[in-house]
Amino acid sequence: MNYSQGFQLGLRSYTEAFRFIRQNKLGWFFIFPLLLNVVLFAVGFYSVGSLGSVLINYLNQWMGIESWDFLGASFLAGTIKWFIWIVLRLLFFVIYAYLGGYIILIALSPVFAFLSERTEKILSGSEVPFNTNQFLKDIWRGIVLALRNLAVEMLFTLLLFIISFIPVVGWFSAIVLFFISAYFYGFSFMDYTFERRKFNVQSSVRYMRSNKGLAIGNGLIFALVLLIPFIGVTLAGFFSIVSVVGATIAVNKALDNDQSVF
Repeated sequence: MNYSQGFQLGLRSYTEAFRFIRQNKLGWFFIFPLLLNVVLFAVGFYSVGSLGSVLINYLNQWMGIESWDFLGASFLAGTIKWFIWIVLRLLFFVIYAYLGGYIILIALSPVFAFLSERTEKILSGSEVPFNTNQFLKDIWRGIVLALRNLAVEMLFTLLLFIISFIPVVGWFSAIVLFFISAYFYGFSFMDYTFERRKFNVQSSVRYMRSNKGLAIGNGLIFALVLLIPFIGVTLAGFFSIVSVVGATIAVNKALDNDQSVF
């Protein structure tokens, strides 16, 4: 299929996924993103708080801020502690916002593997016995592929950052990077189905390169949600469930209509 057909299929399957989840009572899968958000924020804030205490203790040993004895010393010491607290939390949110999509892909890979398999069983109408080995392979491949895609995307980010300094051309770098992110997100969601269809990673990569529109169409909504300030990553976890179902629907339709061997 051409780019436009693949893109439309990716988006259309995404919207179909909402109805599919409701009709087949798969809504309980949204519990997992909720739990992930609770764990990530608890761990994140605990880690930031601990790191802040370490830095303040280091400054106290180095500069003796707790023992300062001059006019305004307590105010200055308090300001320094407040600055460290703010900077560390901003840094946490920046890192979380930039890597949040891939944190979701890796942390929820067992959920995605099971959900994708369950979706395909419903689509095919056949109840295949649960295969533990296949399930573990799906999880491992999902993690490895997410890390691989993250590394490639970071290379593109670095390249586009350099290009962004070129007048006029640089204006489009952010847009290009957005679609690159959507492509890799869609790729990750779809690869669970490729794994069950016995595609190796190289075959999966070749198929996605030939069907970029399909991957971008599926990953577009997830990528858009991640752009929402402050709550984007939190919401993206819930949208990832829909993305996986939509990806499974889209890949089954695409492969049924494409008899090429990869």
